[in-house]
Amino acid sequence: MTDPTIQAARELLDDSLDELRTAVDGCTAEELNRRPTDGDTNGLAVLVTHATLSTRSWLSLATGAPLPERDRPAEFLVVVEDADADAFMERLDEIAGECRALLEGDVAFDPGATGTAPWRTEGADEPVTRAWALLHALHHLREHVGHAQLTRQLL
Repeated sequence: MTDPTIQAARELLDDSLDELRTAVDGCTAEELNRRPTDGDTNGLAVLVTHATLSTRSWLSLATGAPLPERDRPAEFLVVVEDADADAFMERLDEIAGECRALLEGDVAFDPGATGTAPWRTEGADEPVTRAWALLHALHHLREHVGHAQLTRQLL
């Protein structure tokens, strides 16, 4: 039987990933790269890249799956070249599929088990529970979905 927490997480994840995809659907490379304002803001390409790779990492920790390799600083340097907008969307779909796969089937969810997140800028050695990692993955993704939706509106 599917753990009800994992089932709820699946539904929230699906909604969030669908909304993230909608926020960037049909964008050109220029639109994906454009920052909404000068200063410390990110374009859609950076938001989507960071949101999906972060989600995959946190869901891996939450489910006890092997942690994927991750270069967090590089996520904030992503630039989509003119001819690569379609490839960017394909990569979004690929990572979204990997995120969904982490919550498919009968996930043996042990909310009290702990692990560390080596990609964290602070507290990389500080253990977190799998329950915390799952909730953080969904919360963090939702936050960036909102950023992407607002950024798209500003475009």
